Amino acid sequence: MSETLSGHRKEALKAILRRLHAGESPEALQEEFRRAVGAITPLEIAQLEEELVQEGVPLEEIRRLCDLHLALFRESLEREEPLAPAWHPIGILMAEHRALLQIAAELKRAADSQDAEALARIRAHLGESEKHYLREENVLFPVLERHGIVEPPRVMWSEHQEIRALKKEVQTAEGPRLQALAVALGEKLASHFFKENRILFPAALRVVPEGAWPHLRAQFDEIGYCCFTPAVPPAPVPAAAPTPPIPEIRLRFPTGELTPEELEAILNTLPVDITFVDKDDTVRYFNATKDRIFVRTPAVIGRKVQNCHPEKSLPVVERILREFREGRRAVAEFWIQHKGRFVHIRYFPVRGRNGEYLGTLEVSQDITRLRELSGEKRLLDEGPTA
Repeated sequence: MSETLSGHRKEALKAILRRLHAGESPEALQEEFRRAVGAITPLEIAQLEEELVQEGVPLEEIRRLCDLHLALFRESLEREEPLAPAWHPIGILMAEHRALLQIAAELKRAADSQDAEALARIRAHLGESEKHYLREENVLFPVLERHGIVEPPRVMWSEHQEIRALKKEVQTAEGPRLQALAVALGEKLASHFFKENRILFPAALRVVPEGAWPHLRAQFDEIGYCCFTPAVPPAPVPAAAPTPPIPEIRLRFPTGELTPEELEAILNTLPVDITFVDKDDTVRYFNATKDRIFVRTPAVIGRKVQNCHPEKSLPVVERILREFREGRRAVAEFWIQHKGRFVHIRYFPVRGRNGEYLGTLEVSQDITRLRELSGEKRLLDEGPTA
């Protein structure tokens, strides 16, 4: 990171946070904070959270501390607005924040008035908002991790899961329960967006090189936008680096040989999503099949697989990887309903010629149609072409 906290200010911040955790009110510590620390930047807050985790503070406690210290630091945070143009990924996310807060306010009014038509429209918009969170989780968060900001994205992802649970219940709730959910969702979004706008996004603007943002925007475009996202102008076109001619290479295998172009095309033609994680739990490859089931972006390459899963599923992921390494398991498989499709997900340990563990391969397949097959259809049943 380009900025570091001085030893004195760092220890003063930690002492105040520990007293908050011990039960003292933010109001009681506010003046002491001003004297001991003074102004603090969003990047320094992100650094502080990283250091607390390194000292062994659990993520759940970091989340509680985050809520507490936001109240304490609000005054200094108010001084720094992340400024990003409309084409910029941060500008897009902030515009969507404003739209989602408006949708949350409309939800409360519609729940109070029991306006069925308005509720149907709002529920559709809340469903569409999933793309907002997917762009953060699959593009922005991995880039921040590569620049040393790991814990704040993890806290935000954990809050995404809470928001998803509220949105899911809103889809079917009625009466007083819907009214209560509307209030809870509005409060949760306001708190969450404040943290991102005033801490996470300014930190991102400081650590991510300016020239990287157009490439991140291209990954945003690939995932897509919400129906309520304001019109997004095109990103600046980055200067293309000259590409020298590449000599033809043929990769030889015991069963044949392929050029890299042929191999890439074959992997992208497979009717499955595949993702390879190496022996050090780092994401190294995913194919670009045209009907990809789960979002993958170039930003995840080089990311630890543990950071690609929400907190509640980490123990299962760790156990599967451990059993693969130890040779105690040959496959892990799951099946889920996903956007109206029946998806089969399998994990396989990848081993070298001598049986050494090289990594794990995730294979996901939409088997909705396959489950409906019966009888036979032979090659000769295909008939002549028209």
